[in-house]
Amino acid sequence: MQFYAALLVSIDEILLIASVLLLLAIAASKASSRLGVPGLLLFIVIGMLAGSDGPGGIPFDNAWQAQSLGVVSLAFILFAGGLETDREKIRPIIWQGLSLSTIGVLITTFLVAGFARMLLKISWPESLLLGAIVSSTDAAAVFSVLRSQNIGLKGHIKPLLELESGSNDPMAVFLTTGLIQLMVHSEYSVARLIPMFILQMGIGAVAGILIGRVTIALINRLKLQSEGLYPVLTTAVVLLAYGATALLNGNGFLAVYLAGIEIGNGDFIHKRSLIRFHDGLSWLMQIAMFLVLGLLVFPSHLVPVAGVGTLLAVFLILVARPASVFLSLLFSRMQTREKVLVSWVGLRGAVPIVLATFPLLAGLPDAALYFDLVFFIVLASVLFQGTTIGFVARKLGLEAPVTTSRLDLLEFLPTQKSQSDLVEMSVAPGSAVSGKQIVALGLPRSALIVLISRDERFITPHGATTLAAGDKLLVLVDKNDVGTVRFSIESERSQGIAAE
Repeated sequence: MQFYAALLVSIDEILLIASVLLLLAIAASKASSRLGVPGLLLFIVIGMLAGSDGPGGIPFDNAWQAQSLGVVSLAFILFAGGLETDREKIRPIIWQGLSLSTIGVLITTFLVAGFARMLLKISWPESLLLGAIVSSTDAAAVFSVLRSQNIGLKGHIKPLLELESGSNDPMAVFLTTGLIQLMVHSEYSVARLIPMFILQMGIGAVAGILIGRVTIALINRLKLQSEGLYPVLTTAVVLLAYGATALLNGNGFLAVYLAGIEIGNGDFIHKRSLIRFHDGLSWLMQIAMFLVLGLLVFPSHLVPVAGVGTLLAVFLILVARPASVFLSLLFSRMQTREKVLVSWVGLRGAVPIVLATFPLLAGLPDAALYFDLVFFIVLASVLFQGTTIGFVARKLGLEAPVTTSRLDLLEFLPTQKSQSDLVEMSVAPGSAVSGKQIVALGLPRSALIVLISRDERFITPHGATTLAAGDKLLVLVDKNDVGTVRFSIESERSQGIAAE
C-alpha cells in the first residue's frame, strides 16, 4: 500500500508540474509577440529555469527519454506542417526546396566541420558529426516564428522556407546516424552510406505517399459514428507512418511529412477540423519538446563553451548558411535579396538538440561537449535570427502584409463524384486583379467567387464588385482549373521566384 501511495503522490506531482509548465509556456507564447522574442526561445528558458540548475530544481538528465519525446514530437510537427503545405504553392519551387534540403545540408555540414576542426582541434569524423547535427533548419522553429509573429513574405519565399525546413530534417538525421555508425563500427566505410541513403529515402517516400492516399480513402469510407474518432484515426496514422517506415529501415520523418502533404491536399470529410486538431497537437508537441530539452541542459555547463559556441554560431549564421543557400540555388532565378532572406531564416531549433542526444546515447567521447555546444548554437540562432526576421524582410523589401481570414470557419464536403472544390485564395498586394471588377477578371466558366472576406467583414460578391489587395476569396471551382484560377488571383505582377 505504501508503494501505491508513493506512486500516486509521484503521479500527482508530475501532473501538477506538467500543468504549471504548460500554462507558463502558453503565457510565454502570448508575451512573445509583445517582446519581439520567438515563443520557442521562452519555452526553452522556462525549461532551463525549472531544471536542476534553475530555481525549479526539477532533476532530469535522461537523454533517452528526451530523445524519445523529441522524435515523437517532431513526427507530429512535420505531419501538421505537411497538412498545411499547399502543393500548388510549392510546385514552382519544388526543386529549389529539394536542393536546399539535400545539397544545402551537405555544404553546411562540411563548412561547419572544417571550422570546428580548426577551432576545437578534433578529428574529421567528430567535426563532421558536429556539422551534421546543426546542418538542418528546424521545421518547428520556422513554422512557429513565421506564424506566431504574423510575418508575411512576398512571392514564394515562405512556401520555400517551409518546404526546406520540413524536408531537410531526414537528411540531417541520416547524416548524424550514419556518421555515428562509422565512428562506432570501424569496419564500416563511407561507401556504405550511399546505398543506405537511397534505401532510407526511397522507403520513406513510398511509404509516406502510400499511407497518405490510403488514409484519405479510409476517412471517406469508414463513416465513423462519432466525429471525435477521426482525430484518433489520424493520430494513429502518424504513429504508423513513422513506426512502420523506421522498422522497414526507411526514414520515418520523411514518411510522416509526405503523408501529411498527401492528406492535406486531398478531399475528405472533416478536413478543416482535422487540420485544426493537428495544429493544436503540433503546438502541444512543440511546447513539451522545448520544455523537456530545456530541462535536460544544465545552464552552468553552457558558460565554459560560450566563447567557442559564439564563434561557431556566428560562422554558421554568417558564413555556412549563406554559402549553402547561394551554392545550392546557384542555377535558380531567385533574386539576390531573396537568397539573403532565405539565408537569414535558416533557424536552428529542437532538431539539432534532439540529434545531439544521439552521440550521448552512443557513448561517444566528448558527447556531452557536443550537446552543450549545439544547445548554445541553437539559443544564439533563435535569439539573433528569430527576433530579426521581420526587420531583415522589411530592409530587403520582401515583407508582405498579413491578413486575417475567418473563411476557415466554413467547410465544404465534396462527394467523390463532385468535380468542384471550395478553395480559399488571397489577392496579393501586387496582383493584377487588385482594383478590378470580378466581371473583368476573365475567370473560367467553372469558377465562381462565392464569398469575400475584407477587413474582418464578409462581402457577398457580384459582377461589379471590385477586388482589393488583402481580400480573401472563397472560390467554387472545377478541380482541373484550381491552378489556373489561383495563379491569376494570387500571383504578383512581377514574380521574384520563377519555376525552374
